[in-house]
This record gives sequence, C-alpha cells and structure tokens, in this order.
Amino acid sequence: MMTNNKLRELVLPAEKENLSQAMGFIASCLEDTGCSVKAQMQIDLAVEEIFVNVASYAYTANRGEVTVRVEASPHSVTITFIDSGIPYDPLAKPDPDITLSARNRQIGGLGIFLTKKFMDDVSYEYRDGRNILKLTKSY
Repeated sequence: MMTNNKLRELVLPAEKENLSQAMGFIASCLEDTGCSVKAQMQIDLAVEEIFVNVASYAYTANRGEVTVRVEASPHSVTITFIDSGIPYDPLAKPDPDITLSARNRQIGGLGIFLTKKFMDDVSYEYRDGRNILKLTKSY
C-alpha cells in the first residue's frame, strides 16, 4: 500500500488516438492505492470525457500537447489536465436539464455534467496561457 502522495506526469500529443495511453497511465498510478472498482470506472469515464474534449477542441490549426498529472494517495486521487489551447472553462456552462427527454435537450454538456457528478471536486483555472482542469475523487 502506498503511504504518501505520489505525483506522476505524462505529456502526450492532444489526439484522440492517445486516450488509451492516458487511461493506462492513470490506471498504473492507481494500482497500489485503495481505489475501488466502482471509483476506477467513474474515473475512467471522467478521464475519457475530458481527454477527448481537449483532443477535439483545445487546438484549432496546430496540434498541441496535453499534460496528464496524477497525484494518488491511499484514499484519493487528483488528476489534472493541462493544455495551452483555446481558453475554455467547461464548468461555466450550465448543467443540462436531465428532466427533459433526450429529444428536447440541447446537444452537449452531458459529459462534463457526468464528470461533475462522478468526481468529488472539479475545478478549472486559466493561468499563464494554460487551461488547468482538476478532477479529485476520494475512494
């Protein structure tokens, strides 16, 4: 069992093809923690949502990189996504009205909504020309 927080980082081209590498990296960071299968599944869904959004929307003409930083402990994990793409705060958008049928709901926003539901804390800041999105999950 890991006794203190361990910070690890992976830098990848922000391309959808690298999602499995990012997810494998995060899974390896959680190997020696007390992360439950349920928490791991919720983390995986959130990570997929955020990584694909960065890969799809952060950079326009030129491709860029995304840094995935993981700080794991025996009781929680914080995963930080850092990119130098277009400034965008996904938390600023209102949550979708999930009481409406899928047909009547506006497109978009469901992924970040689920990310906020699955994680214990989600925060965003734009600093030094970089988007910094942090996801924290206790387990």
